[in-house]
Amino acid sequence: MADVSVVVIVYNDADRLPTAVQSVLDQTLRDVEVVIVDDCSTDRSFEVAQRLAATHPERVRAFQLPENSGAGGEPRNAGIQHTTGKYVMFLDSDDVLESNACRNMLEAAEETGSDIVSGLCVRLHKDTRVQKRDEWYAWLYSTTRTLESVSELPDLFVWDTLSTNKCYRREFLVENDLRFPKGMFYEDLMFIADAYLAARRITLIPNQVYFWHVHERGTVKSVTNRRHEMTNYEHRLEIHRRIDALLAARGMDAIRLAKDVKFLKHDLVLHLRDLPFRDESYRQEFAELSREYLSGIAPEAYERVQPIQAICAYLLQRGDWDNLIPAVDTLTNRDKLSSPLAEHDGRIYWCGGHFDDEFGRGVLDVTDAGYHEKTVDKLFLRNQLTRFEESGAASGGALRLAGRITNPLGVIPPGARLTGRLEFSARRRSLQSFTFPVRALRHDGDTVHWETAVDLGAKLRPLGIVDTIWDVRLVLDVDGVPTTTRLTVADTELSGGPLPVRPRLTRMVADHLEPHVSARGHLAFRLVSESRQAERVQELIARGMHGKPGTLAKSGYRTAKTLRNKVMSGDSKLRMYHEVFSRLPIRKRTVVFESHLGKQYSDSPRAIYEEMRRQGLDFEAFWSYSGSPKEFPPDATLVKRWSLPYLKALAQAEFWVDNQSYPLKLGKRPETTYLETWHGSALKKMGFDQPSLKAQTRQQQAEQQQSLDRFDRFLIRSEHDVRTLAKAFRLPEKTLLRVGYPRNDALVRARQREAELGRRERGELAAELGIPDDRTVLLYAPTFRKAGGRHGRFVLPFDVERFAEQFGDRYILLVRSHYLNHVVLPPTVKGTVIDVSARHDVTPILALADGLITDYSSVMFDYALLDRPLVFFTYDYDEYVHEGRGTYFDLLEHAPGPVVRSEDDFYETLKSFDTQALEYAEARRKFVAEFGEYDRGDAAKSIVDQFFTQWRR
Repeated sequence: MADVSVVVIVYNDADRLPTAVQSVLDQTLRDVEVVIVDDCSTDRSFEVAQRLAATHPERVRAFQLPENSGAGGEPRNAGIQHTTGKYVMFLDSDDVLESNACRNMLEAAEETGSDIVSGLCVRLHKDTRVQKRDEWYAWLYSTTRTLESVSELPDLFVWDTLSTNKCYRREFLVENDLRFPKGMFYEDLMFIADAYLAARRITLIPNQVYFWHVHERGTVKSVTNRRHEMTNYEHRLEIHRRIDALLAARGMDAIRLAKDVKFLKHDLVLHLRDLPFRDESYRQEFAELSREYLSGIAPEAYERVQPIQAICAYLLQRGDWDNLIPAVDTLTNRDKLSSPLAEHDGRIYWCGGHFDDEFGRGVLDVTDAGYHEKTVDKLFLRNQLTRFEESGAASGGALRLAGRITNPLGVIPPGARLTGRLEFSARRRSLQSFTFPVRALRHDGDTVHWETAVDLGAKLRPLGIVDTIWDVRLVLDVDGVPTTTRLTVADTELSGGPLPVRPRLTRMVADHLEPHVSARGHLAFRLVSESRQAERVQELIARGMHGKPGTLAKSGYRTAKTLRNKVMSGDSKLRMYHEVFSRLPIRKRTVVFESHLGKQYSDSPRAIYEEMRRQGLDFEAFWSYSGSPKEFPPDATLVKRWSLPYLKALAQAEFWVDNQSYPLKLGKRPETTYLETWHGSALKKMGFDQPSLKAQTRQQQAEQQQSLDRFDRFLIRSEHDVRTLAKAFRLPEKTLLRVGYPRNDALVRARQREAELGRRERGELAAELGIPDDRTVLLYAPTFRKAGGRHGRFVLPFDVERFAEQFGDRYILLVRSHYLNHVVLPPTVKGTVIDVSARHDVTPILALADGLITDYSSVMFDYALLDRPLVFFTYDYDEYVHEGRGTYFDLLEHAPGPVVRSEDDFYETLKSFDTQALEYAEARRKFVAEFGEYDRGDAAKSIVDQFFTQWRR
């Protein structure tokens, strides 16, 4: 008896079969037998199998089914019957086993007594130049573990549905009569579901065991590459029905729900992506098959998938093709907005027409996506190609194109000035592009129609060898604001043949552009040739590319590319900084400013910079930015954070000025002075007072301390900062600069001016935000929340619609999230609740606000300088204070305003807001005395006078 029997199934794959079998014969475990089962091939597959059996008579046996079964299940069933090994594995003829697969799986099975041992499968894309690889649900195989039941790990049942990366105890297969469905695609799903549920013990090992070879361009397509065949989808649904029945019979509702989620986010998505390219009869049949199955999907499953996945499934079930096909475009291109959207009862929906269905409203509600808050330049809009035709027989490469661009919620207003241009660009970066004007643009409510003619033959001049693929984009300018779109083809016919063009290098390789649809459904062109001579030249080039010269050229290109990537890596940049830039001479009178890691032009660095400009100092300023450089000062040199110019500027600067920290691994030269303004006094424990830092190793703590030791001066606004921040950062007394925060100078002056005038001046910001004079302005500014949802989204702890309803005639609420979070407001509160998070500097917002609502944010210390009411909404106080990193003082005792814990209490407090100015006046005075004693309104001037006065012109 062999230790392991490997069943290798084959159908019309004579050329690759020997490689698969050899991967078994080469196993480091020697006692392995091969059972080849041919599914009645029409090529030489069985002959090859017999020859292999004759060559290895002790290890290989070959069998053939009397007739073709139509799928891979029946050959495997037959193979099981012929095996003699204690354990059984399966291998397809176009794949291979990892050389230690049998040994590793056998050892795990013997050690644990498991019925099934499963290892990591790796997909190798054989058609790609470097054989791109991806690991099949690798998170399941991060470590060795043994399960007494698959219910312990539902993800295994749901996601790893392969039969081939597993080793089965043969007695287990026989005793449970485990067989693959006959003549059905996706036979693995049913077999492995039965096996998982029958197994008394399952072991997972982190080793690679199976290499799945993916051949996208193969002449014979695999099941996964034949999704356009309706039989394929029918079989998938039937297998899912059988598995559902199996789970229902066992009462395994949790696994059934997880499986429903997987169907919506994976199985269905695979087929939906093809729908825009199928005809009406196909779509109707597809919908008919889907409707019944989707009706059995648990509603809760829709809540656990991406919104666009749920939207597509719902629209498919309802047969709403007008809205489904555009939605599939967004499913394929996640950043694209393909629907005009609909506003109903203050909420934003993907589309109208389903408001009478409560479940549908829930699925289609996309308010939280924040589309309604985005400007046109922040949206990637669907641009449906509606016309594609040659101008005429003698056009010589001229095309007539037309399309319609989605206009969601009228983001493109009817009276907007519209211009457009088509850009044809080579897909390879840094190569050329050509632009053609859009001749006609017409606003039509939910869409903008466009049309134009482009003479590709006359104006587009490709190089001819390296720029074989050309992408098309339409750039639409709306009142001078650009938004870029791609041309979605969908079911628009690309009529006509290849268009003649004149390559710059040679026509011997290609002389025509042929339209085609990209993998994401967009219009593109590829260079082709219609002459036999060109075909011969291409063949010669192909030989050359695969020969020695080509190999050397490609090797050189890859080496250069690798070198470039290496040079631009983080480690290389650090070496460049320390070994090259830091050896350059210091540039006198240069300052590098940075605020909040380059995310803003704000805070004390801004105040110091503007004071230096106000005094007319002669210096060179660099401002660091990450993201968009918009809103940074035009009279400074802007350097992108972590770029080489940024590192060079830091290495040569005479001064660093920031409020958080420059990259920790960048050493500071002795000739450079580092002014650390910091970004707020501390309620939350900081630095080495944090439990997480205390738990670090000595080496980790030493590295952290080294970065803090770069500070030459650290700004202090109270002795509280000395007891907390200075102590937590282990800063020596000589480092501390007791001058207050420059950012707060404006707040101190605002309070002084208010006292002098006897009234409050709102300034330009109120008018800019459209705030009426008779409304009280409240600012809600919470601290950072890690659990803020996807992409740092912060979910407000109170119902803003309820706020607007109760207080809309009295208050304007400004919402400013932490700069690492963001919020989304429903359109119903527009004009009453305003998101001001995108504004760089919070100081003007604080000066505008008549009252502050916060929780644990250090903004409380700054706002108190204005002597205006504060409310502390600490809905998660116990969790934040006791389960987090802790605080330096009890906010409940020191808060200079009411502390509320629930939404109802919050609203009650707002009702009596006017009385708090007097009620908490003494508490605010004490609070400022303790936490802002050095904020006198002259911090920026004091710093400039101390460090930069010699730079006066």
